[in-house]
Amino acid sequence: MKALIPLAVYLFSMYIVTAQAAMPQSQILLASEVDDSIKVVSITSDDNYHNQPVVTKKGVYFTQGVTTKEQAQTDLFFYDFADKTSHNLTNTPVSEFSPTLYPDGDGLSSVVVEPDGKQKLWFYPFDKTQSAQRIFEHIEPVGYHAWGNKGDLVMFILGQPHTLQYADLTGHLPTKVAKDIGRTLAFNNKKQIYSFTYNKNGQHWFASFSANTQQVSDHFVMPEGVQDYTWLNESHVAYAIGNRIYMRDFENPKAISQWHNLSPYCDTHISRLSYHQGNLAFVCDKS
Repeated sequence: MKALIPLAVYLFSMYIVTAQAAMPQSQILLASEVDDSIKVVSITSDDNYHNQPVVTKKGVYFTQGVTTKEQAQTDLFFYDFADKTSHNLTNTPVSEFSPTLYPDGDGLSSVVVEPDGKQKLWFYPFDKTQSAQRIFEHIEPVGYHAWGNKGDLVMFILGQPHTLQYADLTGHLPTKVAKDIGRTLAFNNKKQIYSFTYNKNGQHWFASFSANTQQVSDHFVMPEGVQDYTWLNESHVAYAIGNRIYMRDFENPKAISQWHNLSPYCDTHISRLSYHQGNLAFVCDKS
């Protein structure tokens, strides 16, 4: 029996998925930098749930809805730059979402909605002769996560309120870092910091966490209603307001500029973003 759409997806998309209800429709497009312009192509259709893109050198990992007459779930997919086609990587009887490159590069980590409804972190190896395995037995419910480069990570743990928690592969109990956080977690390798957003005194801050010092630093207040972003380089982040992308220097937060106007390609609004080496994947919400 297939699991229903993940709880985290429901919480953040504000849709309830049942056997009779469709998932929220969204489309992933890819904007590639060409000389002084960009080339935009669709890498998914616009009649299904497509979300959480992760751009890499070889392609884009993402979450896609898979529906049957009985119910709905999500699987992990990969859009290959080489053959320009998408492949279902998991195709399991449970829901997977939040695809993330595993630290040593030989697979993906993903949140899995297990048959009992618990959301735990799993490892899916690229080597198909190996089996998928649970990473942590005792940490749940996980919504999102981001890896550092020392076998450590931060996780969005669902609750009242949602919390940011730091852990590593030694299996120690996680440390609570912040509360009332947003869904986008990332790691800046150059700066050796994790980044996240969180609500503080009624304002949504862009903040960072250093695993070395165990300190949280506030950098700037995000525009109203915005919690999704992507790193462009070691000091600049990008986020969408409506269907336009803005670039901001997190060390000099007053330096803001419009980076791309994507209204010709998305006439609603853009939610998720992922950037890597000149390629920007973005999610255009259709419903």
